[in-house]
Parts: sequence; structure tokens; C-alpha cells
Amino acid sequence: MEVLIPLLFVLLLSIFLGFEVIAKVPTMLHTPLMSGANAISGITVVGAILCTGTENTGLATVLGMFAVIFATVNVVGGFLVTDRMLKMFKRK
Repeated sequence: MEVLIPLLFVLLLSIFLGFEVIAKVPTMLHTPLMSGANAISGITVVGAILCTGTENTGLATVLGMFAVIFATVNVVGGFLVTDRMLKMFKRK
């Protein structure tokens, strides 16, 4: 229980800071930032795969599997959105 409070604090602080940073980004910078976020999400996929494969408990394996699925969806969706946004700037 004593570990839970600092983890919740870090989670809430990161949510607040993330929202504040993203809300102040100009529209023209969203595509480069999304590309950087996709790279970070790719690292998340690798970490989730490592967590899934190294733990022996069933709960850790299931949670790791969900982490792999959600991080993969995030990466693929981010690349699709980035590609669509870049196509808007191409001349026809």
C-alpha cells in the first residue's frame, strides 16, 4: 500500500503535465510530435513484450499481453494518422 500512493501521484502528475504540454502545442507541430510519440510507443511495445515473456505468474502474462496489444494499436493508429496528415500537405 505504501508503494501505491507515490505511483498514483506520479500517474496523476504525468496526466496533468501531458495535458498542459499538448494543449499549448501549435497546430503545425502536431505531426512531428506525433511521429516522436510513435517512436516512444514503439519502445513501450518492446518493454511490454519483455514483461510478458519474463514473468511466471498468469496475471503478469495477461497484463503484459494487453499492454502489447494496446501499445501496438497505439503505434499503428499513430502512424496512420501521421500519414493521413502528411498527405494533406502534398500537392495534387
